[in-house]
Amino acid sequence: MSIKAAAAETQNNRAQLLKSFHQPGNPLVLANVWDALSAKAIAALPSTKALATASYAVAAAAGIEDQELTLADNLRAITGIAKVAATYNKPLTADLQDGYGAELQDAVKRLIELGVVGCNLEDFSRGRNGLYEVDEAVSRIELVLRVAAENGVPDFVVNARTDSLLVGLSIDEAIARGKRYLAAGATTVFIWGGRARPGMRTAEVEQAATELGGRLNVSMARVRTGGLGVQELRDIGVARISVGPQLMMRTIGAVAEEAEKIYRGEPVEKDTVIL
Repeated sequence: MSIKAAAAETQNNRAQLLKSFHQPGNPLVLANVWDALSAKAIAALPSTKALATASYAVAAAAGIEDQELTLADNLRAITGIAKVAATYNKPLTADLQDGYGAELQDAVKRLIELGVVGCNLEDFSRGRNGLYEVDEAVSRIELVLRVAAENGVPDFVVNARTDSLLVGLSIDEAIARGKRYLAAGATTVFIWGGRARPGMRTAEVEQAATELGGRLNVSMARVRTGGLGVQELRDIGVARISVGPQLMMRTIGAVAEEAEKIYRGEPVEKDTVIL
């Protein structure tokens, strides 16, 4: 076996591992990262099975809005995160947003070159400011998987996000799209409820988990109270739990709080490490 073929086999083994973590009722829990530093902090935890990026957080770290994040911007952040993932031997899945229109094929190739073994792919086109027609959204998932297979990762994991609820469609319509995406080869479906709504209701999560056979990704609320926790989502039977940019939001708040203590001249706490 050539060195290149051996490397591809190793990468596909990581993809298979990532896919195996998606078990309805025993979900993969992801604390999404946004740069190499956050990736290192998360990867070092014994409980971390895999790393996942969040495009909103990646964009915020670059000083731009999520909709302004280009493929080049995204890949720049993923490059550093991928190095951390390789160091800690953790599978990495990347938030590819809507796939950047006609750049989708190149985007997948670039991800695989970096060692990435999965991605989030949205069905809301930023260029069109609306949902892709379902057949086109399906064909884009199929394209991702075809390109991944051609580049040595046939078990590449797609978490197919639908923004049906975000644009005012019903949960039934979101689930119908989700079923098409799973049939196209997606590992899981992420039904995004949006911030204004906000999110999915418990009954909707239960309905989607049932009708999608548990192959559902749910974004767990960490910046507001009243949301479903890991155990509750496990009991419902979902296969994947993520937090999107919420970890970054909480981190920034902690940084500001600590900085304010410094400004006020508060004494150093006993367990603080002095460099």
